[in-house]
Amino acid sequence: MGLFTLGIEEEFQTIDPETRELKSHMSKIVEGGRIILQERIKQEMHQAVVEMGTNICTNIQEARDEVTFLRQKLLELAENQGLKVAAAGTHPFSDWQHQLITEDDRYNKLIDEMRDVARGNLIFGLHVHVGIDDRNDAIKIMNQLRYFLPHIFALSVNSPFWCGRNTGFHSYRAKVFDKFPRTGIPEHFESAAEYDDYLRLLIKTGCIDNGKKIWWDLRLHPFYPTIEFRICDVPMRVDETICLASIMQALVAKLYSLKEKNLSYRTYPKHLINENKWRAGRYGIHSNLIDFGIESEVPYPKLVDELLEFIWDTAKDLGSTDEISYISQIMKNGTGADRQLRVYEETGCYNAVVDYIVEETKFGL
Repeated sequence: MGLFTLGIEEEFQTIDPETRELKSHMSKIVEGGRIILQERIKQEMHQAVVEMGTNICTNIQEARDEVTFLRQKLLELAENQGLKVAAAGTHPFSDWQHQLITEDDRYNKLIDEMRDVARGNLIFGLHVHVGIDDRNDAIKIMNQLRYFLPHIFALSVNSPFWCGRNTGFHSYRAKVFDKFPRTGIPEHFESAAEYDDYLRLLIKTGCIDNGKKIWWDLRLHPFYPTIEFRICDVPMRVDETICLASIMQALVAKLYSLKEKNLSYRTYPKHLINENKWRAGRYGIHSNLIDFGIESEVPYPKLVDELLEFIWDTAKDLGSTDEISYISQIMKNGTGADRQLRVYEETGCYNAVVDYIVEETKFGL
């Protein structure tokens, strides 16, 4: 991968159109798609989850084309099996206890190790890779990026319901995933060597068998020359996915440009960033997040304006200002969580929420 290239992975729900429940039928969809899509379609641990991943994209417009194409193909494959597809961080009412697990050695080991923590991990995320060749540069940029994770996360929140309950959170997906080890905001690492020593120790002591078992919200990918953002719920609309990916790419590019000028953004300890992550997951774009520099709560819309100002020059260079500008639509219309909650308030019906998510997943295709 080259500098600031993009790879986007989205996890989708397969839905029974009659009951609106999750349907464990992923293997047939994956088999049907392998000829055309090859490695771009993947099975996950739960059979009701399908992951679609783009090729390496040189810019955000290429990424949009890929994400759009993959969603279209997935909808076709699902339709052939009499199924629908939904993009949300959790299913509004399906219970994880009724879902089938994919038969695979890797998943069997995970279930054996983690039991109900793994079985209950019925969640759907967005992962974005941004290319960066030098691992020492990547670690330094990762340290600085951690501060911005709650700001990005708040825009993506899309999982207010869990097992037929309004959880009170805008992203309950994040709370479900917290049960896994090695999740959340990463630690600060002085160098790639310190990070590699940490990985070596975990492998040597049998905690993990490879670096992919580090499931942080942001990680230096163990096999690819990328920084991988993992904090976001999968958004309903392609426009939202592309907006989030363009913000991530612009942030990496901005911090890289500061490094080239021998400058850097201030870093903050994990325990402070966690305060903002909690608020973002609970309230989404209605949060007051903490500006640790001025030691004060700041309304989220003001922080968005500051974030845009910070990355705008870099976004111009990357040709992604149109994609990033979709933030204004998210702020105006609400996040996925806001819109799901609105449908439920209007109808009092979880089936109506599922139908809404299914329609929004097709939006703009």
